[in-house]
Amino acid sequence: MTLAIPHGKRLPLAITALGLLFLGLFLLYPLFNVFSASLLDADGEKLTLANYTRMLGRPFYRTAILNTLGIGLAATVITTALAVPFAFALARLPVPGKSAILALAALPLVLPSFVSAYAIVLLLGRSGIVTRWLQSCDIGFGSIYGAGGIVLVYTLTLYPYVLLPTIAAFKAVDVSMEEAAQGLGSSPRRTVWTVTLPIVLPAILAGALLVFIETLENFGVPFVLAEDMPIFAVEAFKLFIGETAPNPASAGVLGVLLILTTAAVLLVQRRFLSARRFATNARQAPPILKIGRGLQAAATLYCWTIVFLALVPFLAIIVLSFMEFRGPVLHPNFSLANFAALFDRSLRPLFNTLLFASLAALCVTLVGVPIGYTVTRFRSGIATLLDVVATLPFAVAGTVLAIGFVVSFNSGFLVLTGGPLILVLAYSVRKVPFAVRSASAIVHQIDASLEEASVSLGRSPLQTFLRIVVPLMLGGILSGVVLTWVTVASELSATVVLYSGPWRTMTVVMFQALEGSGAGLATAAASTVIVVTLVPILLLYRLVRRYELSML
Repeated sequence: MTLAIPHGKRLPLAITALGLLFLGLFLLYPLFNVFSASLLDADGEKLTLANYTRMLGRPFYRTAILNTLGIGLAATVITTALAVPFAFALARLPVPGKSAILALAALPLVLPSFVSAYAIVLLLGRSGIVTRWLQSCDIGFGSIYGAGGIVLVYTLTLYPYVLLPTIAAFKAVDVSMEEAAQGLGSSPRRTVWTVTLPIVLPAILAGALLVFIETLENFGVPFVLAEDMPIFAVEAFKLFIGETAPNPASAGVLGVLLILTTAAVLLVQRRFLSARRFATNARQAPPILKIGRGLQAAATLYCWTIVFLALVPFLAIIVLSFMEFRGPVLHPNFSLANFAALFDRSLRPLFNTLLFASLAALCVTLVGVPIGYTVTRFRSGIATLLDVVATLPFAVAGTVLAIGFVVSFNSGFLVLTGGPLILVLAYSVRKVPFAVRSASAIVHQIDASLEEASVSLGRSPLQTFLRIVVPLMLGGILSGVVLTWVTVASELSATVVLYSGPWRTMTVVMFQALEGSGAGLATAAASTVIVVTLVPILLLYRLVRRYELSML
């Protein structure tokens, strides 16, 4: 007896099966092998918990855990404290130039954070430009290295994670809630504090959670600024590179601890939100508040100051890349020698960066868009499972996933190490959540009756999806493609573990230059990465503007 599958369920079931197969092979399987490595002895033969007791018994690694958590918590608190007033000003106050501010404020999300870290070193390091100027003025300046510098870079680069969802939440608050509070005698300031902020708290916490997760998994920033301070992601990389035994047990332990820490934070946030009610009936969007000229000027200055400070490191990198470096020493003379040195060696790293970003963006789109459509349109237990698995890469550090790839695909039925495909697959798995979330958001806005009408007229579900749904999703798909492209082009944590000789990328060139004394080469590589990531954003902006004008 065969079980007939309803015609309308075949497409979502096929997408679900293929999605789980892809994510199972290239996400769950590598993570399982990382977990297995942490429970096996050095030879990979016997089960043991000795790896955990040995690692957690060492003060050095306990300090690494505390440093990572402490820096992450400090960066999250400071970032949130800066971003929430910023979001309120853009959403509710008459700040001029909001569109420009918002566009510039989003740039740190797609520019590599370790480039910002290196710029901070060039400006505020021991021989930095600002440091030497302060010393010439007999002004003492402490070291930018260590926890303070790392928190500073995280704050400047990660605040958009809190800013963007909080702006949307402030704009979605039901104005009748505020009017009721003020009708009961509450002042406008008290109303914002006691009514508005609690309503937008889920959005604030969601952004803060992303900031904290990013601080846990970030490799590039602590690599540049931590010096001798042990940090989770960096130590996992060092352990993996340094382990000569067949089983990377020590690196596996740190990888598992990193995943468990992230999962614990996710569970705490979910439990907190589930115990409280935040929903309102948003019948009318809140108006722009009427404020005095002084407060308006202060809010405008506040917004532009944060945007300017966040972009200073990237502007500094571009300017310094055209100056002369003799070893690590900067000379204020205009020069193209840094770019000549970068591209005289080989154009291969730039070609690899463009190739990998394009292939990963294509793969992410082909995998993530159908998954986003399926988990939104079809409610079932298996679709929920697919949604959870597709979101899991958000909680996995690139270094940990890369270690899992090496352990999983270095031998056996599928050997990928040493080639370019392992990099493309690792990037694709890490960025799948971008496509899933952007596609899902668009599908929510598409009336299902359009698909029902198409099917009733004789089109198959697959034809309906390709000819009706995909064109309507095109804006969200393009946004996901660009976001994937620019983040892959600036990816470091997975790349530095997985690349082999001929498959270096621009970020690896910069990484290796920073390890040596090639400051000029590093600035040229960093400037190239910045330009490479900005070009598709500008192209997308032009396409969106052209589309909007055509609709008028």
